[in-house]
Amino acid sequence: MPIDYDTLRVIWWALLAVLLIAFAVMDGFDLGVAALLPMIGRTDDDRRVMINSVGPVWEGNQVWFVLGGGAMFAAFPTLYATAFSGFYLAMFLVLVALILRPVGFTFRSKMPSAKWRNFWDGALCFGGVVPTFVFGVALGNVVSGVPFHFNERMLPIYDGGFWGLLTPFPILCGLTAVSMIIMHGAGYLAVKTTWELAARARKVASIMSRTTLVLFLLGGVWMALGVEGYVITSDIPVGGPSSPLMKQVSTGEGVWLTSLWARPWAWLAPLLALAGLVLARAAHWKGHSRVGFVAGGAGIVGIVATPVTTVFPFMLPSSTHPSHSLTVWDATSSHFTLFLMLLAAVVFLPLIVAYTRWVYKVLRGPVDSQSVADTDNAY
Repeated sequence: MPIDYDTLRVIWWALLAVLLIAFAVMDGFDLGVAALLPMIGRTDDDRRVMINSVGPVWEGNQVWFVLGGGAMFAAFPTLYATAFSGFYLAMFLVLVALILRPVGFTFRSKMPSAKWRNFWDGALCFGGVVPTFVFGVALGNVVSGVPFHFNERMLPIYDGGFWGLLTPFPILCGLTAVSMIIMHGAGYLAVKTTWELAARARKVASIMSRTTLVLFLLGGVWMALGVEGYVITSDIPVGGPSSPLMKQVSTGEGVWLTSLWARPWAWLAPLLALAGLVLARAAHWKGHSRVGFVAGGAGIVGIVATPVTTVFPFMLPSSTHPSHSLTVWDATSSHFTLFLMLLAAVVFLPLIVAYTRWVYKVLRGPVDSQSVADTDNAY
């Protein structure tokens, strides 16, 4: 192979991180718009404008979620099997919420009844808040560790339950994620809508930028000083097989901070998050909606990248059997599979990016109640 095994492992760790970050940024604003329906959508016209501002693009945005899940399945099958067995009920809740989204978009305006429309507005709000909260909780559990181990047949055994995922630190991560997407959705509405609706969205974006900043700082301090971190204490076999039982791992408070200090490049993520959130707050406050939206997106990149880069090379630490933790070095597919997938990614990812850019270029411009009324297939 022209690329060695360990290099491919790191490349696919980076690609998976990019796909998940792209999902948070691209799908984050339409999840945020759905969450904001009962908050700033004061009239039926307001809510129709909000829904139609994301109506043409929300399905395309979910491509990044599908790509992320597919990449995890193919490149990190052990991680996929362990995470989805442990988070099964949580992922089922996400699936239910995500199913409500297309149904809500399709059926919401089929009847003029206020009760009917309010029901689907609530369903869309549920479909925006619940998946985001669950994803944040899942990321918090990745940082603090998940109770699992492997049996003698190398099958992952989850030792916890659904409610065990809802410990204080993951809950804080879930709240941070919800605050983050509401900020992003409000920033998007400030750009895509007009007059009073845009003004309300700009105000919410400014407030939620500050809220997200506070929650992120609190989570960072907690992660650095109050959450047990993981460190590999044995040699890592270079180019070795993907077996999670060939290492020794120790834990301790402050380990994640030590790990961050050891990799100066990893500080780029929290610095980007802080800079993006501060700039977004200032831009929305002064009425510069486009700058605020872009800055908020940059902040989201930094927020999601911070735990991902901090826990490297761990991908799913085990809180009950630390030496069974999954890392970049022992949770991947074969050398040939990773290389073949990389060739596919090199071909198709640029096509997806180019198509997405073209769609947003065609659909640029504000959405208002008149444009919704003039569109035959509006939601």
